[in-house]
Formats: sequence, structure tokens, C-alpha cells
Amino acid sequence: MQTASSETRRILIIQTAFLGDVILITPLIRATHKLFPEALIDVLVIPETASVLANNPHVRRVPTFDKRGNKALAFIKTLREIRGSRYDLAISPHSSLTTAYLMRLGGIRERLGFDRWKASGHLTLKVPHLKDVHKARKNLHLLSVFTDREFGMQTEVFPDQAMVDKAAKIKGDLPRPDRPAIAVFPGSIWLTKRWPEGHFVTLIRGLEGAGFNLILGGSPSERGLCDRIVRASGSAAVNIAGETGPLEAAAVIRQCDLVICNDSAPLHLANAVGTDVFAIGGPTDMKRMGYFPFREHDVIFEVDLACRPCGSHGGTRCPEGHHRCMKDLKPEVILAQVLERFP
Repeated sequence: MQTASSETRRILIIQTAFLGDVILITPLIRATHKLFPEALIDVLVIPETASVLANNPHVRRVPTFDKRGNKALAFIKTLREIRGSRYDLAISPHSSLTTAYLMRLGGIRERLGFDRWKASGHLTLKVPHLKDVHKARKNLHLLSVFTDREFGMQTEVFPDQAMVDKAAKIKGDLPRPDRPAIAVFPGSIWLTKRWPEGHFVTLIRGLEGAGFNLILGGSPSERGLCDRIVRASGSAAVNIAGETGPLEAAAVIRQCDLVICNDSAPLHLANAVGTDVFAIGGPTDMKRMGYFPFREHDVIFEVDLACRPCGSHGGTRCPEGHHRCMKDLKPEVILAQVLERFP
């Protein structure tokens, strides 16, 4: 075990994957701050996810690496920024060669990450990538090179007061003040991780008939999907898709009694603000991969098939051509669980 040095003044944590992955490093950020209370902590992410770290009291800056644009130019720009910042320690939960090169070529003396894949050859400090545990717990295990302390794995986000007020107004304008509010997020970046649109229509129709307040959300590209579901279901649901960034969505979710979503970022936002989740699994295996909702009353809905999981993220099409992992999960199953939760 290496001693946490008092000379560690500048720390860079790197997570350039998806929004959910960034939410899942918030316990690591908090724990790093506790372990190195005098250090300045920056977190390198992609531009699309940077806003979720706004107002985080443990973070000094959130530089970005625009790897989805011109990756070569973005790499050079980010490398210069890393060199100029003169970090003493880099911590990377993201096991990629690009990240490893940024740390090594950026002149960071101590480079901590998981002992897996080719990227680990560029690390100076390595820990095993644990199996059968939640991803937030795996991330925290990185700090085991410095300490045997146990840190809490509760994720966190920090909407500002204006976001909280906006969310309270959305909740206050719902038509049935005495009934629970349910937020539904029908989208996903990966098409095979989307429960069928028609299933969402049937579910929303059933929830509407049971008198629930309904809010549909998602990214700007999912606005049309939510509009179609609202129209087809004949629901009075409020569609906020495309009108909220991640922290605003988190503030709305906090106002709700339940979130229903695919295996996607909203389940991690819900966990971060303490709202129960009904998560719809599909081509991936949330528990096996460690990305499952972790609170006591969360529920995962999955269909047990021999072809699952077919990948770590899902994809644009089902490799078997049937997409039964989603189609065979019927809306009536989820509706029954909601009605049992809220009689």
C-alpha cells in the first residue's frame, strides 16, 4: 500500500465515457477529496457530460476532451492542457489506451488505474478490476492503493436553486396533486436498449388510467419519441424531453415518486437524488456488469434468454434478429408492479 502523500497537490480524474459513467465516479471524487483534502481535483470528461459535475463541491475544474469531434486535434489540445496543469496524480476508472497516453505523455508522475487491457502497461499504480460488484464500488477500489478505509458509494449531483425551483413548478403544475408522480424516460443512446415504443404507449395508457401524474423526459433527440408516446397513449403527460440538461432532469426526478427507464443515464440520476427506479434491462446484464440501480426499493425488469448479454453496451440492431430481450417484457408486468407499489 502506498502512502497518500501530502505533496500531492493536483489530481486529475479521467472519465471520458458516457453520462452514466460520470455519475458513477462521483463517489470516487468525494472519496479522493477526503483522502487528499488539500489537493485540487480536476475531472476530465467529454463536453456532453461536463454539466453533470457543475456545483460539485469536491471539484475545482472540469476540462473536456472532445474525442467525438476531430479526435487528433482534441488529443493535442487536451495534452497541452494536462502538461500545463502539472498534475501529481491521475486516476482513471476509464481503461482506454487514449486515456493512458494522455496521462503518460502529459507528464503525470503517478498514474492509477485498473490492471486490465493494454492500457495498464502505462500505469504506475494498478488495482484489480473487481467482479460482481457495483461499478461505483469498483471505482472506489482504485483508492485501495493508498488506504484500507471504506468509502460510501452513494452517487451525487448538485442542481442549483434555479433548477430546483423550476422542477418544483413542473411538479406543482401536475393535474393530480394527491397522486404519485412518475417520470418515464423511454430513450437510450443504444437502439437495442430501448424498450419498444408501443410497449411504452401501453404502459403510459395504463398509468394514466390509474390516475398517476406522468412526466416524460429525455434528450433533445428523444423529444419526438416522447411526443409520439404521449399522443398515441392519449395521456396528459408532460413532455420535458430536450428542455432539461442532466442536472435539471435530476431536480425533476427528485420531485417524483418513481422513475421508469431503460438501462440508461436516468437510472443513475435517480439513484443520485434518491428516487426509486424501475429499470428495464435488455441486451446487457446490469448486475453482471455492475451498472444496476442500487437502492433498496429499485427493481430491474429483464427477460432471461440464452443470448443475453450480447454486448457491453447494446448496439444498433439485435444480433439474433428478434430483439426478444425487450419485446418479450410486457407492459402489463411493469404496470402491475407500479400498482402494487402505489395502490
